[in-house]
Amino acid sequence: MADSSGADHYEVLQVSSRADQETIQRVFRYLAKRYHPDNSESGDADRFKQLVESFRILSDPESRAVYDAGYEAQREGRWRIFDQATVSDEVAADRRIRSAILQIFYASRRHDPDHPGVGVYDLERLLGCPEDHIKFHIWYLKENGWLHRLENGMLAITASGVDRALDDAGPPVSSQPLLRAVE
Repeated sequence: MADSSGADHYEVLQVSSRADQETIQRVFRYLAKRYHPDNSESGDADRFKQLVESFRILSDPESRAVYDAGYEAQREGRWRIFDQATVSDEVAADRRIRSAILQIFYASRRHDPDHPGVGVYDLERLLGCPEDHIKFHIWYLKENGWLHRLENGMLAITASGVDRALDDAGPPVSSQPLLRAVE
């Protein structure tokens, strides 16, 4: 987030911003093996390039310090969903939390359809509220079929969840059809 590429290097490497160098190196080696373009089963050249760039920044203490300087402030400012006034009305707050959760999962799926998962820890950070406040909403969204758990343990939005997120977002910007009939 704090660099010009706009990447969240901690998310790319799937580590906490508090991860030590040993953890960063271990996770990088694992993911680099998995996404290396020579891996015929799971190779992904673009993902591999992102991993290498994120590792380069996070493994160098000076680069990491520069990156970390703006990381938390930018992340919190970008995702601040609700304020104290909303929390006073529990029903309205619950709707906003559920809508915000769906929007986060929608953005994740839209950004990377092949790897759409978001963990509870990331939700806590993005929403600025603890897991205890999120548990009910995750249960509700899963029971309605709008979220499901992936094989890797992360959660992702379903097709029904995408429809719900779009409904929550409001009407389309334009009523003009995207494609016109050929006459």
